[in-house]
Amino acid sequence: MRRSERTPSRSFLSDKVIFFQVGIYGVLLFGIYYSAYNWLITKDWIRDDYSSSMLIPLVVLYLIWEKRNALARIPSSWSWIGIAVIIAGVVLFWLGELGGEFFVIYFSSWLLLTGLCWLHLGWRKLKAIAFPVALLLAMFPLPYFIHGKLSLNLKLLSSQFGVKMMQLLGMSAYREGNVIDLGFTQLQVVDACSGLRYLIPLIILGLILAYFYKTTWWKRTLLVLSTIPIAVLVNSLRIASVGVLYPIWGPKVAEGFFHDFSGWFIFMLTVGFLMLFMGFLRLLPPRQAGIIKSAARNSEVPPSGHAPEEQEVGNLNSDPREKKSTTGVPGKATSLLTPHFIAAAGLLGITLAISMGVEFHEQMPMNRPLAEFPATIAGWQGQRQSMEQMFIDELDLSDYVIIDYHNGDGRLVNFYVAYYQSQRKGESIHSPETCMPGGGWLFRESGKTLVPINNGEKATMAVNRALMQKGESKQLAYYWFPMRGRVLTNAYEMKLYNFWDALTRQRTDGALVRIITPIYVNEALDQAEARLQDFMNDMVPVLDGFLPK
Repeated sequence: MRRSERTPSRSFLSDKVIFFQVGIYGVLLFGIYYSAYNWLITKDWIRDDYSSSMLIPLVVLYLIWEKRNALARIPSSWSWIGIAVIIAGVVLFWLGELGGEFFVIYFSSWLLLTGLCWLHLGWRKLKAIAFPVALLLAMFPLPYFIHGKLSLNLKLLSSQFGVKMMQLLGMSAYREGNVIDLGFTQLQVVDACSGLRYLIPLIILGLILAYFYKTTWWKRTLLVLSTIPIAVLVNSLRIASVGVLYPIWGPKVAEGFFHDFSGWFIFMLTVGFLMLFMGFLRLLPPRQAGIIKSAARNSEVPPSGHAPEEQEVGNLNSDPREKKSTTGVPGKATSLLTPHFIAAAGLLGITLAISMGVEFHEQMPMNRPLAEFPATIAGWQGQRQSMEQMFIDELDLSDYVIIDYHNGDGRLVNFYVAYYQSQRKGESIHSPETCMPGGGWLFRESGKTLVPINNGEKATMAVNRALMQKGESKQLAYYWFPMRGRVLTNAYEMKLYNFWDALTRQRTDGALVRIITPIYVNEALDQAEARLQDFMNDMVPVLDGFLPK
């Protein structure tokens, strides 16, 4: 009798301990990630491409709830491996915080959550909810340089297929990059029509369907992979429909209510195609009796009378790194100050204290305004150009200059510099690789090259070189990224040095320099190359006086 009276008391105490520990972790994580998740909710989730991501936490909660019976049968067993995962999450938090990369901060929060689950629940219980935990990553937007390249390629692919569809219908359509010329008008395939806002939700839907799909692994894989061509194909159909309906209803088919409604209709069409493909896979051998596993089926007990998880309980402590709960109630603790809780809470507490106590103020170096950049350099005469405000806002730059220079022979070199005082959290340099192809320019040759510089300190300078072509027109471009005394040529170098200089110098400022010259009719490539190099030798010493070291 005395034993039965003690059990409810112990269970009540263990529940209080669990709620208290969860509360401590919640407060610490809220303090650490408040600014990042505030950006996620108020900035990232309101972007059309990622508006569906706000539903992911609700989906994950449902998937975990759907596994509640299986989880209840698996005793918890804490593991020190969780501490290693938590440490990795803390390291990534500081990499993202100092380097200014939101995705790294988001990923670190996911690692911390995974590490805490591993620490307190053990591997077997975490494995049971592995898919919902992994699906949480879908609530975060892609890093900008991945998002930009993916969006650009999808726009090019969709516009290419869209033009083919219009031509098959007998229409006269011609494409240059993301611009479709219909003769009577031109259509610009913008980011909203890239198909990315279809692709991401469709891939997530494909993953969820594959999770519930009762079939072989290769059918599940095909189901997920099919979302990519389906999204591209249907988005191409949307672009083609705009071209077909434009002569009837005019510009309103590409904007306003019709544009938004067509987007919704197209997405529902992609879902329909995905379900049809599931039906097709069902006809392929091996055939299964059912398509979707129900929640009830997930909790069924096999003929042996024991759930799969119960059959493995005897092997629970086969991994010496995992420890059983020390109480009579499986998976619950009656002691608050367990070693693993103290270690995890201590790590998070130290991280929060440092992030709040050592406030990071980025030093904004002074530089000469680029508006003062001379229009005359040696034998080059220039004419200033300007960008529309909408492009300036999109690029998030601090200062810029565009000048068309001509030499004594009247040959043109277009000079462009974009300067960023800070590249932290949402502000970063846009590489020409992600914007030039959108104007119809194809990169025939691209790579890094060394340019001889007569600048006293430098004998050569590494730059990116690109030979571009649109129709019969050709251009040669050089571009590079001056970063606090360094000359860099790729995005990965920029991220690495942004973190290091933010940590050691409290600076993440930098710039993009791009010079382009056309290759004139009957002009050899080496002549255009020599023109760019001559301009570089005259321009670089002047530019050094404008960009901070």
